[in-house]
Amino acid sequence: MAIYQDLVDQHGFTAGYESVMRFARKLRDHEPEQFDRLEFLPGEEMQVDYGEGAPTRVPGTDRYRKPRLFVATLRYSRRSFRRVVWKSSQETWARLHEQAWRYFGGSCRYVVLDNLKEGVIKPDLYEPQLNSVYATTLAHYGVVADPARVRDPNRKGTVENAIGHTQATALKGRRFESLQEQNDFLEHWESRWAALRIHGSARRQVQAMYEEERPLLQPVPPQGMQYFTESQRTVCDDSCVRVDHSSYAARPAPIGSHVLVRVFEHRIEIRDLRTQALLRSHARVDRPGTVVLPMAERVFNPSRETRRILMQAKAIGNDAERLCELLFAVEGRVGQRKLWGIVRLADRYPRRLVDRACAQAMVDGIHSYSYVKKLTEKIVADALAAIDCAEGSRQMELTLTQEHPLIRPADIYAELFSRCAATQPSLPLTHGGTEHDHH
Repeated sequence: MAIYQDLVDQHGFTAGYESVMRFARKLRDHEPEQFDRLEFLPGEEMQVDYGEGAPTRVPGTDRYRKPRLFVATLRYSRRSFRRVVWKSSQETWARLHEQAWRYFGGSCRYVVLDNLKEGVIKPDLYEPQLNSVYATTLAHYGVVADPARVRDPNRKGTVENAIGHTQATALKGRRFESLQEQNDFLEHWESRWAALRIHGSARRQVQAMYEEERPLLQPVPPQGMQYFTESQRTVCDDSCVRVDHSSYAARPAPIGSHVLVRVFEHRIEIRDLRTQALLRSHARVDRPGTVVLPMAERVFNPSRETRRILMQAKAIGNDAERLCELLFAVEGRVGQRKLWGIVRLADRYPRRLVDRACAQAMVDGIHSYSYVKKLTEKIVADALAAIDCAEGSRQMELTLTQEHPLIRPADIYAELFSRCAATQPSLPLTHGGTEHDHH
């Protein structure tokens, strides 16, 4: 625009602005962008992506809206699978892949996708993180995900062209009354027109290349993917996790730890949060409030009181903890009273003495509060008696001794005193005084 204005003002240019634009465009030197031609073996790769479908009536209204168009294209033959959905999710994304593999009659070894959240949780050039539902689906069909780099759609140019071809040819200017009607039309159009076309770069018919590729696809498992939702749960003090207002046993996960819970249609799985190793699997119950906990695992009372008592017993010592666990395992809730009595002994007596009494009770095979109390009192009494005996011995050692080989008789000291008194010298006189004055 600045060049055009200067030409008009300074040189009397009479042509239009578009003429200046065309002339300047020829002067620009563009470095051509290089694209490598990617070639793949039959059955090696499938590319997937989302686009926009044709306007479709929203159920129950007179309004039309464009649904999401899912396209999966075999990289070797360019044969495509197309489906429209109203909205996507992790499960919907995985189900569309499964439908595509069953439509093709097999799966490829690799699938190239964009970094959308339905497939990739955390994009990374070296270690992209897939969502668990999608990763499990790929593993079920023996497929490895190969996400394209961020802002690099050329890596999946085949499916990008397939989406553009579908929108510009099959769906151009069309409207549908339902998703099913549009999906039926897309399937008909693929088999009637798209599959029979001669591909521009390969110069071969798509259907002919697909017939070569189909025997080399990986076989589809007879059983489809079992989809699930997952979330983190905390193991409660009854060693269970809560799912849909029901309780499921979570051992060996410790109480208070966090676990990963996968909820399937007819079962739930409890997995380690860090390694995702399977810990427990249960049939899913329908009635809320159900407790799925085998009787063999109902060792501890499902109340916070039991847990608190055992923690206090552990603070006393290992033997006290073992005795309290044994008592509760044998007597259950009723045994809580004995547990309280044992831990309360530590309020009156030293803990190490109470722990010693618990150890002696287990050795004697008598597991009761009264016996532990009796042993504790005896141990304390014996300890006090030992202290009194030690104190008495010390006092006896401190008593004055009148006769000893090192002590001389009193007569010797008396004779010494008399001799010193008889031989005492007189005191010298001082100047200016007499002896009487000094005395």
